[in-house]
Amino acid sequence: MKNLRKLLILIASFGLMFALAGCGSNEPDSASGGNGNGDSDFPNKSITMIVPTSAGGGTDAVARALASEAEEFLGQSIGVVNKPGGSGSVGMTEGANAKADGYTVTMVIAEISMLDHMGVSPIKPDQMKAVALINLDPAALTVPVDAPYDTLEEFIAYAKDHPGELKVGNAGTGSIWHVAAESFAKKANIKLSHVPFEGAAPAVTALAGGHVDAVTVSPAEVKSQLDAGKVKILGVMSDKRSEIVPDVPTFTEAGLESETVATWRGITVPKDTPDDIVAVLEDAFMKAAEQDKFKEIMKNNGLGIKHEDSEAFTKHMNDSYEYFGKMFSELGLSKK
Repeated sequence: MKNLRKLLILIASFGLMFALAGCGSNEPDSASGGNGNGDSDFPNKSITMIVPTSAGGGTDAVARALASEAEEFLGQSIGVVNKPGGSGSVGMTEGANAKADGYTVTMVIAEISMLDHMGVSPIKPDQMKAVALINLDPAALTVPVDAPYDTLEEFIAYAKDHPGELKVGNAGTGSIWHVAAESFAKKANIKLSHVPFEGAAPAVTALAGGHVDAVTVSPAEVKSQLDAGKVKILGVMSDKRSEIVPDVPTFTEAGLESETVATWRGITVPKDTPDDIVAVLEDAFMKAAEQDKFKEIMKNNGLGIKHEDSEAFTKHMNDSYEYFGKMFSELGLSKK
């Protein structure tokens, strides 16, 4: 009897040990929790990509082309959702405040490094975690094809003879294209009237319709109008000519000292997103950007390609934030 009782106790003890082990296996271990790690089977459902600009512009084109290619590497569909407004602040703020699980990514634009300095929105790079930089395009001063000036010098001379009369459309107050026009006006010592739109696409539409006299957007965003012979580009705000419009001189070549003012686009997630999820997204989007189909779409749309991984893109955003802070102080646009 005593031996039977000992045997039962021993069996019960082993049962308790296995039960405790089973419970412990359900707990998150050091490889699946905290800032460094997340869902081990990520992604297991569709992903949403927020685009902070209106449909039809350069940012929208980059986002849709990239999302289409990245689906293959993530094994899930990516739904692109346009959230324009506030020079990109509406969509980027929504992206920053999304659940930090990797299922909402945001294509941020250069304005994330600018809006806080201008007092337009408190959104800034440290509210996001970088995944990958995909694209960079310089500003280009574009006018109607029948405008009474064919060169940058002639545009400046006309603006000086008609101070404040030339209306320049941009992608919204505080947008990169607004800053491009302000920087140009200061360097050229001219006065322009700035007309904000909710994105580059409506600004270009207004230019084609004769509602504004010029726009300072990327060559990509006027390419269709350029190909149709409706507009002409007078100059590119970069230290080298654009591959899209190689015959167009830079501002420096035209005799106007100018900083490089360019938009850039990249993928981010909310700042608390686990690092292993960021790594999965980084790998997929970087591979997507290397696909021939993506490169072809970018080329056909006149969009420049510039790739940086999460580490380099983090530095890029932070450097841009410092750069625009200094520039806005010089231009008298800073609200900080």
